[in-house]
Amino acid sequence: MKKKSFDTHFSINPFLGFLAMFFTQDIVIKLFFSEIKIINNGFSIPKNASIVLAPTHRSRWDGLILTKAMGRRVTKKDCRFMVTKSEMQGIQGWFLKRLGCFSIDQLTPSLSVLRYAVDLIVKKNQLVVFPEGKINKYGKKLTLKEGLYRLALLATKKTNSIFIIPIGIAYSQITPKIRGKASLCFGEPLLVNRSQDLSIKDFNEILNKKMHKAEKTALENVGR
Repeated sequence: MKKKSFDTHFSINPFLGFLAMFFTQDIVIKLFFSEIKIINNGFSIPKNASIVLAPTHRSRWDGLILTKAMGRRVTKKDCRFMVTKSEMQGIQGWFLKRLGCFSIDQLTPSLSVLRYAVDLIVKKNQLVVFPEGKINKYGKKLTLKEGLYRLALLATKKTNSIFIIPIGIAYSQITPKIRGKASLCFGEPLLVNRSQDLSIKDFNEILNKKMHKAEKTALENVGR
């Protein structure tokens, strides 16, 4: 029996993808939230560009809100989420894997996963990376993980430039409650190219500020 390739292993199941989109976007979030506001701030995806979406992470609802703003129905592309290994366990992991998510060990990422993530970027898929590394429920300022910038620099060896899109996501309550409000705000993109001379620390500080600036706007739009 022929062994599945790494890329095939993480491909999106068309039927499950359609079912998940219908169930989450047309039923779950419409019933749960009373309002979801997307703030573009003049944002438009650079044509034929490689992008990485870098949202704040306050709740497990973040992925669904981001998919509403940047999912297949809007961009004709699926959001491919890079998640922690713990999120890919059991029945949840079974579904997530077939919806295009893949896990990474934040302490010792494997070369195969890094190659796969770079390939997604180079092929102009919508890779989603949460730079805070975990759910940061109360929005405390964290030192961002180093992986996103390292990954972007690796990808620039195969493509000219990459746009990192900072995104702020907010809810009307710290813990989202039924019939509450949600908002997503796009921040100003950061360009990463082969001649980049920023250190990881400097890049993360810039990205952190842009993410929290976008989040501040989103918070204001849900009354916080």
